[in-house]
Amino acid sequence: MSVYVLQGLKPWLVQRISALYILMFVIYAGIAIACAGPAGFTAWCDWLFAPANRIASGLFVVALLLHAWVGMRDVILDYVHNTVARMFALSLVLAVLFGSGFWCAKILLLELIS
Repeated sequence: MSVYVLQGLKPWLVQRISALYILMFVIYAGIAIACAGPAGFTAWCDWLFAPANRIASGLFVVALLLHAWVGMRDVILDYVHNTVARMFALSLVLAVLFGSGFWCAKILLLELIS
């Protein structure tokens, strides 16, 4: 098996597996919200901060960030040919994704810390 095949297989698998988890989580969250009935902010927080939902939401964020990184990386590598512009674009995407990940981690861990 060629090295080039293995380089493309790993991102392809990450895209497919993360897309599957994202889909399953969105379906689960949609059903949970639809079955919950009218609820306020405290009910929403209770649902989000339940241990199983907190773990599922954390995995959702990780899957979403990985999915976005692989997709944006492939688009940038395919369409940005200038090396400096490519590095800048990849660094910008990486910074935004890391910032978003830390922000979501802060939200999900907020109740554990306080």
